Amino acid sequence: MNVLVITAHPDDMEIACAGTLLKCKERGDKVVVCHLSSGNQGHEVIMPDELSVMRENECQKSAKIAGFDIIWGGFDDLEIYDGNRQSRDKVVDIIKKVDPDFIITHDPNDYMPDHTAVSRLVFDACFTATLPHYTTSVPGKARLVPVYYMDSLAGVNFNPTEYVDVTDYIDKKLEMLNCHESQVVWMKDHDGIDFPDMVKTCSRYRGFQCGAKYAEGFRQCEVYLKLTTKRLLP
Repeated sequence: MNVLVITAHPDDMEIACAGTLLKCKERGDKVVVCHLSSGNQGHEVIMPDELSVMRENECQKSAKIAGFDIIWGGFDDLEIYDGNRQSRDKVVDIIKKVDPDFIITHDPNDYMPDHTAVSRLVFDACFTATLPHYTTSVPGKARLVPVYYMDSLAGVNFNPTEYVDVTDYIDKKLEMLNCHESQVVWMKDHDGIDFPDMVKTCSRYRGFQCGAKYAEGFRQCEVYLKLTTKRLLP
């Protein structure tokens, strides 16, 4: 299967669903991760132009560990807006290009504007991409496929409908997260949080909910034509 993850920032995948994606990769799936934004505002000291280069390097280091393909959306932080054609068509083109069997993205009720905008863009674009006469830079049309929302940061206001046991992948998930050195510092300075410890603790908490040592939680987008009888998550 082709698995497409569309996130706002270069470390969002590692936080919420890296264990699941590693498990997908092990079963033979192709995993493509699209970061729509450069993450250039995520530091107290480092200036945006310098940080965007740093964050791309961190992301590529993490992706190399996992064997994931990376796509860059070309936006900077806080430049992603739902409700405009440029942003939507960017996501439409990504979906057409990858032709996924399912999509993972942010929860629409997550904590910050880039996350919520990306969630709404994916919802709009995954339908728009199926229209044969809607023209964008990538020709053709995509299939209408299920969408799964990944956990919110610290699990706030998020009640999973599906769980993935990531016990065997938790160490590699944290290794990937630690590639984002700038963000480990940013979370400490900006939010007073030991970032890797928080992510591991949240995975442990989700594990308690489903009888695993460590787990990641998801909520399926439950709307007409996006439901399936198949188990797609690993």
